[in-house]
Amino acid sequence: MSALVTRSEHACFGGRQGFYERTSEACAGPMRFSVFLPPRALASAGRVGERVPALYYLAGLTCTEEHLPTKGGAAKLAAELGLALVSCDTSPRSTRYPGDDASWDFGVGAGFYLDATMAPWSASYRMETHVTKELVSWVEEAFPIARDRRGIFGHSMGGHGALTLALRHPQLYTSASALAPIVAPSEVPWGQKAFAGYLGEDRARWAEHDTCALVRSRPRTDLELLVDQGTSDKFLERELRPELLEAACAASGQRLRLRRHEGYDHSYYFIATVMDDHLRHHAEALLTRP
Repeated sequence: MSALVTRSEHACFGGRQGFYERTSEACAGPMRFSVFLPPRALASAGRVGERVPALYYLAGLTCTEEHLPTKGGAAKLAAELGLALVSCDTSPRSTRYPGDDASWDFGVGAGFYLDATMAPWSASYRMETHVTKELVSWVEEAFPIARDRRGIFGHSMGGHGALTLALRHPQLYTSASALAPIVAPSEVPWGQKAFAGYLGEDRARWAEHDTCALVRSRPRTDLELLVDQGTSDKFLERELRPELLEAACAASGQRLRLRRHEGYDHSYYFIATVMDDHLRHHAEALLTRP
């Protein structure tokens, strides 16, 4: 079993923000991740740290495990609420393939949080296994994080990942939300490019990783999906299409709280603006669970 490598740790709002690395079998090489621990998780004089719920964040295209800690504006409220924040990288980085950096929306930095089935990507682009199995086991073994209270959220490609993984693994996550997510990747250029490359041309396989298709084909979950979308997002009409998720949830009875924000774009300025609402959405489920 590989050892956990600590890249750096920093005091943050009474808690600790850390950046780590460990060798991944799923991704055939080292994968980096970050963990924020709130004050109540840390031991101090006369007090034993307690296991706290974890909220997993999946970042978008070209991003890394550093985007939530450095740009998301989440640590202060997470410290007050008693939530751990976990973020991972967006693709394998150590195993390289011809053309994997030829475009910003496929390959390096664009793993789409699925397990590729097409060569050569299938050898290491296994982000679903990494997020739902490896990362969970890593953080729950090494940090004071509860083993039965997990939430998941993400932005853009990561919003796609958060919603699909929550729907595909309902036993794993207690809460889910997304910020400007790709909700119907089978129907938009970003998703079609990624799915064709990673999964081949079988659209039935695509549907297994498409939020709208999953909502239509699977029994509705008890989760309330919170989705925030800016109306001035330049990717709104071409890539994001929140109205498709709205229609799918209405038809299936899946609970959805879709909020549109006038004038906001796709950037982390938008993410930071609505971050507190997402933390409270997850805290309501994670902190009140018996």
